[in-house]
Amino acid sequence: MRNQLLLPQFIQQCRRVVVLASFCLGAAGLARAQGPGNGGPAAVNVPIDGGVSLLLAAGAAYGLRRLRRLRRR
Repeated sequence: MRNQLLLPQFIQQCRRVVVLASFCLGAAGLARAQGPGNGGPAAVNVPIDGGVSLLLAAGAAYGLRRLRRLRRR
């Protein structure tokens, strides 16, 4: 009985996470550095991949931890 009550809440939270993640990923595509001015140094591309993948892994681990705690109760 209790699992039936938790499932709609879980689905609602998943929807929120998906909407937030899609918003953040969409906004990341729009965030670009300003190009060099007249006579300035050439633009250097900076990889963001390492930090983003680390944050995604930490978020997944945290989510699994929360799910395990909810299932124990």
